[in-house]
Amino acid sequence: MTQARGTTGGQSEATQRVVLVTGASGAGRSTSIAALEDLGYEVIDNLPLSLVPRLLVGPPMGRPVALGIDVRNRDFAASRLIELIDRLTREPTLDLEVLFLDCQSDELVRRYRETRRRHPLSPGTDPAQGVAMELDLLAPIRVRADVLIDTTGMSPHELKAEIARWFALGDAPGLLVSLNSFSYKRGLPRGLDMMFDCRFLANPHWVPELRALDGRAPKVAAHVAADPLYAEFCKRVCELLLFVLPAHLNEGKSHLAIGFGCTGGQHRSVVVTEHMAKALSEAGWAVSKRHRELERKAAAEQPGSGA
Repeated sequence: MTQARGTTGGQSEATQRVVLVTGASGAGRSTSIAALEDLGYEVIDNLPLSLVPRLLVGPPMGRPVALGIDVRNRDFAASRLIELIDRLTREPTLDLEVLFLDCQSDELVRRYRETRRRHPLSPGTDPAQGVAMELDLLAPIRVRADVLIDTTGMSPHELKAEIARWFALGDAPGLLVSLNSFSYKRGLPRGLDMMFDCRFLANPHWVPELRALDGRAPKVAAHVAADPLYAEFCKRVCELLLFVLPAHLNEGKSHLAIGFGCTGGQHRSVVVTEHMAKALSEAGWAVSKRHRELERKAAAEQPGSGA
């Protein structure tokens, strides 16, 4: 879930754009800071609150600034951060946006326990205690956010795409088309705008020599493409997307998420996602793709994953 108050796009010559990034520990602040740096922001992380106004004195810098602030800052206090937000908002030469990374408490506790990290507010006890304390501490700041992103259930890839959606630079960033393959058994991906069911296509799972492969393998792609319905299905879906994408762009949308699902998320949906990514890219659209179940499988096979 993402909520926003009125935010701005680029940076004028007379004002300095500043994105203040804060939120719950473990909710994705570091990932967001890295994503903003990749987008071209000047990133400064964990600067003491008292030094922030001094940093922003003077003429605008050549690019927007992203400031990372959390409870680990040396002089952090919720009241001080609110005072800083109020002070910077009143500065006519600054264009301030507050980005708050939120997450459900049980998900934050799960992340800390899985990574065996210590929560900064409860380093010697169960992370659940620190999570509860921090969420209570940050509640007044959360309501002051211009952009609030709930990262519960989000992968780092999805969070980076969401950051790009809200904070990409330039007057006309265009439309980013995100294509996602997934398994219906594991539920729908968050934030889909459109979805197509691929379960009617020939299933490589029932071919022993193809079962262990995924839809990126040429043999699997050829097997699915041999289904008499495949070519017509892809053609019609592609025509539909090429018809609606300009309309979404004209409406001012910057990101469109499209899902292709099958039973296991390993074969048919992957083949179709790869096909559509190539077709839309060749048609001139900016396309990103994600194979959710393949990412999960790869993560489970990493050493130390506990799988």
